[in-house]
Amino acid sequence: MLYRESGQFKTTYAADQQLFPIRQDRYAIGLLLAVAFVVIPLFASSYWLTALLIPFLVFALATLGLNILTGYAGQLSLGTAAFMAVGAVAAYNFQLRIPGMPILVSFILGGLTAALIGIAFGLPSLRIKGFYLAVATLAAQFFIPWLLVKVSWFSNNSASGVITAQPIEILGFAFDSPPRKYLLVLTIVALMALAAKNMVRSSIGRAWMAVRDMDVAAEVIGIRIMRTKLIAFAVSSFYCGVAGALYAFAYLGSVEPDGFNLDLSFRILFMVIIGGAGSILGSFLGAAFITLLPIFLDVLLTEGAAALNLNLPSGMTSMAQLVVFGALIIFFLIVEPHGLARLWQILKEKLRLWPFPH
Repeated sequence: MLYRESGQFKTTYAADQQLFPIRQDRYAIGLLLAVAFVVIPLFASSYWLTALLIPFLVFALATLGLNILTGYAGQLSLGTAAFMAVGAVAAYNFQLRIPGMPILVSFILGGLTAALIGIAFGLPSLRIKGFYLAVATLAAQFFIPWLLVKVSWFSNNSASGVITAQPIEILGFAFDSPPRKYLLVLTIVALMALAAKNMVRSSIGRAWMAVRDMDVAAEVIGIRIMRTKLIAFAVSSFYCGVAGALYAFAYLGSVEPDGFNLDLSFRILFMVIIGGAGSILGSFLGAAFITLLPIFLDVLLTEGAAALNLNLPSGMTSMAQLVVFGALIIFFLIVEPHGLARLWQILKEKLRLWPFPH
């Protein structure tokens, strides 16, 4: 009875096309943002902010970028972490080489640099698709981190290749504590998620979905395939580049190209699969699930072993995580290919008709 839109009439086209046409959804989003911006910074511990919430938001942004490319445009990519590395290294160098460069401008320029690299590696999508495109983007995952490590100019001639990220300061205000870093990352992610939500509802978003569903039919009705695919690669890489900059500056505190490896690309792909391809909400659900699952497994295995007086061998927890990840991917691909976002949509549809059967 709480989730009903009966009596909520739309009198204008704009009201009918708004992001959240149902009043309960608007209230829920407002409450969620209030908790995220006000309650969590006041009551969450430094551990929760630094080790859980900030990486969750960064991974959600990277997942959102991959979801734009894979979920909405239908172009499979395995080079997400490489584009994150480009954004992180580019933001560091813009801060280093240009005196007085605002940090937010460096993040944007890092994202634009990643977008240019994404367009270059997206060119094969004009000729190939599916598994072959995934292999082509996999080349970016191997080549880009190798290049960033071998060319010492990118790391300011650091002997180890690991460089400390510059402190985050905006208009003289230092973001040097976990709550401040969390609020900065949350603001950026919220604004970019809002932009993505509007983008996929626009003409370019509809063109992405048309190319994803049937590219030949999309070209017949006048959609420019080359332009549409390259825009998808550019926007996706921009989101990943900004996520990489936030990952280095707000989470790690260092810029290390080797940290953006193939394993990270697969983790973000798993977030898309589990959360739901072609869903903005699914990007956040998948990132939350993958980020919190290892902690849940650690607690479950540790406390379970202690209760049963068992001695778990070293590495048991990490192996259990891999097994659970693989099982979950198989489960979602078989039972619900659209992931957690689809399960949430089904639940909302049932609530709209409850208590009547359907």
